[in-house]
Amino acid sequence: MSRVLAALGGIAALILATAGACTGDDSADIGTGNARLATVAEVVEAPASITARTVATVTAPANGRVGQLFTTDGEHVKAGDILAVVDSPQTQRQLDQARRAVASADSAVVDTGGGVSLVADQRRTDSAAKNAFTTARQAASGLPDPRVRDVTLAQITAAERQYHAVASQARNAAAAVSRGLGSLGEAVNALGAAQRVQAQTAYELAAAQVDALTLRAPVAGTVQLGGVSSPGSDDLSGLLGQLPANLQGQASQLGAAQQGEQPSVQGDGSISVGSLVGPGTAVATVVDVSALGLVAEVDETDVLLVKAGTAASVDLDAVPGATYRATVRAVGLLPMTSSRGGVSYRVRLALGAGKFADGRAAPPPRPGMSAVAKLEVRTAVEAVAVPAAAIVRDGDRDTVWVIERGRAVRRPVTVGAQGEELVEITEGVNAGQRIVVRGADRVKPHQEVR
Repeated sequence: MSRVLAALGGIAALILATAGACTGDDSADIGTGNARLATVAEVVEAPASITARTVATVTAPANGRVGQLFTTDGEHVKAGDILAVVDSPQTQRQLDQARRAVASADSAVVDTGGGVSLVADQRRTDSAAKNAFTTARQAASGLPDPRVRDVTLAQITAAERQYHAVASQARNAAAAVSRGLGSLGEAVNALGAAQRVQAQTAYELAAAQVDALTLRAPVAGTVQLGGVSSPGSDDLSGLLGQLPANLQGQASQLGAAQQGEQPSVQGDGSISVGSLVGPGTAVATVVDVSALGLVAEVDETDVLLVKAGTAASVDLDAVPGATYRATVRAVGLLPMTSSRGGVSYRVRLALGAGKFADGRAAPPPRPGMSAVAKLEVRTAVEAVAVPAAAIVRDGDRDTVWVIERGRAVRRPVTVGAQGEELVEITEGVNAGQRIVVRGADRVKPHQEVR
């Protein structure tokens, strides 16, 4: 019996001891400290990737084969250097046909069956020209480079005006003949002039296409041969004889509708002498890495804090332990879907040099490498700061527990820059005031805090 009583007494003592330990748990887990002056840096992290200064892909303007290669993978070239020459018998045949058309137009005898016949001939010529210029404009509108697109459209418009000026004279002369008011000879000459303009334009465009078979580097940089590029969907048939003569610089991008043998680019997109190519086939890409950049995806909740000139540090997956410096150049206005499925905005940065922790220079990254940009959106120097754990959300307000006469008093505060460890307080707490810095979410109003 005594053993049972002793056991019961031991259990009772254990229960009392446990209860006594629980009585002081809340205060034991609560820690205090002082608000102090410090520098607080708020950082926004965003996934990013490295970009080159310029990437320019040179494509074949027509069906054919790579006849000559003047560069190799990894070679540095200057703008204007010849990269390759495409051998296109069909383009050469078009030039020969256009040359014969010019000769034929120069020696052609216009039907002098009267004003009605002249008017009909001119209408057919106008209709063909209208259709061809419309097709040309549709094709040019699909060019991806806005600068090239605008220049090309302007040149097509200029050529169309030139044709309309000549054709208008022919129409007026033919109409005058049909009314018996004009000279048949003048009408014949006007119609012949319009036909010669078409033939000459055809020849000059064909010559430009032949010249475009010599592919040149549009920018200085490092060459990467090959790559598969989908040909454009626009059909450019009928442009010969209608497009302006000064489209030489755009001919390789507009291409031309071809018949016969279709390209069969190798599966890995490699290019070598003899490779089959077609309009839009990528023959070489020139990459300018003289100035690297960074494109970051900043979440919509943070993007309003990011401004041009904001500094950033950058970590690369490919270079562990190294930190690169960067500066924001531009903040995008249009939203995009982020990699995490939310709304984000594209932020472009200029990338600087990188260093390892021991001071060694980090290697320059390559375009496309993954990175994390840490944007230093706000920095408060000599600011009143408290640990982030001291901030407690009360409804729609941020609060801090201030210790007054040994008891906790809730104090609303205005938060400024928010760092990983410290938060700036712009209003509500002064430097030196004692506050709860640990266990703030468990404090009750007027609770005694030692």
